[in-house]
Amino acid sequence: MSRNLFLSITNFLRNVERLFLSHGGHPPALALAGFQHEHSRKTCQEFSLKKLIGDGMLWAVPKHRRSVEKRLKRKFGFPEYNWKPLVAKRNIRSCLQCGHDHEMGVLCPFCYQKVLKETELMQSKIQETLGLEPVDKEVIVLYEGEKAEQSSEELKGKRIVEMKRPRPMWFTKNLLQKSTQQFSETKEVKPSDLA
Repeated sequence: MSRNLFLSITNFLRNVERLFLSHGGHPPALALAGFQHEHSRKTCQEFSLKKLIGDGMLWAVPKHRRSVEKRLKRKFGFPEYNWKPLVAKRNIRSCLQCGHDHEMGVLCPFCYQKVLKETELMQSKIQETLGLEPVDKEVIVLYEGEKAEQSSEELKGKRIVEMKRPRPMWFTKNLLQKSTQQFSETKEVKPSDLA
């Protein structure tokens, strides 16, 4: 088997050489007048693909295309031997916000697209307002009518980006609160909301 494979490869290489390199020397190329190249000094040297490939390895590739029947049998099985029917998905849920269906454990694609569009609008507004300057202060995004609600002390030392549109209903203000707190130097733990 391996001998037949080797002979067929060598025959293929010879045929390719004969087809493309019928004159026996190097392939035709442009020459510079008055410039002597190392290859021109040498005598006629044979150019073969066998020397190029050397001890290289030819990997196996399919000889024939897999037919539609074979593909379907691999996918669904054969009724008499191994039948793999389609199974209905039982992990489909309806989104509580928009009502679209999605798989359980996966974000609703429709709601995610809304969030993605709003985030892209915010990013473009931040880049338009602040430019490419390095961000050394905290950036706050305020929607229409929210600047009056904020006190001047809360906005002090922060960069403000104003959006000229009302805040979407699903985009609550507590999403912008920091989730991490600064470490305190005291070791005492004070209980809160006891009464």
